[in-house]
Amino acid sequence: GKGVNMPKDRVDAAIKRASGKDEKDYQEVVYEGYGPHGVAIVVETATDNPTRTVSNVRLYFNRNSGALGTAGSSDYTFTRKGVFKLAAEGLDRDELELELIDVGAEDVYETNEEDEHGAEHKYMVVETAFTDFGQMQKALDTKGVNIVSATLQRVPNTTVSLTDEQAEEVEKLIDKLEEDEDVQAVYHTMG
Repeated sequence: GKGVNMPKDRVDAAIKRASGKDEKDYQEVVYEGYGPHGVAIVVETATDNPTRTVSNVRLYFNRNSGALGTAGSSDYTFTRKGVFKLAAEGLDRDELELELIDVGAEDVYETNEEDEHGAEHKYMVVETAFTDFGQMQKALDTKGVNIVSATLQRVPNTTVSLTDEQAEEVEKLIDKLEEDEDVQAVYHTMG
């Protein structure tokens, strides 16, 4: 979807490959650039060959009217956050927020998501600052809530509004990046 800025669920190919016979050295490398229409894009990768990865990533940007930037160029564009998705059953939003505010809860909200079978599930999402990720995880474990996922994400500070046609051009680049087996997650500022 257009407004959703979540890395897509994917089998962690890099870890799978890294645990194979040829235990190679996998590095996490983050690339930053701009897509068409001034959309900032951050690409998180895990690779055993950064030279291959950077040339692939650069190619996707160049072929899709984008440009790979220099590291740090998008630091002010995104804020790194801890995002915890909890099974909402038995949880009260206000109560949860009060309990977690001292360990760094910045936002607590409910969301409905469909699973692959089309069934609706209700989740409670807790967002924290990057630096509070560890203590929030401890607090939630202690509380005994069901943590569905705990991820570090890059949340855009501002988003760019595009027409449907413009958005399609950006999606093309994002799809190309996400298809690359070294790529773990893609974040963007498309509104």
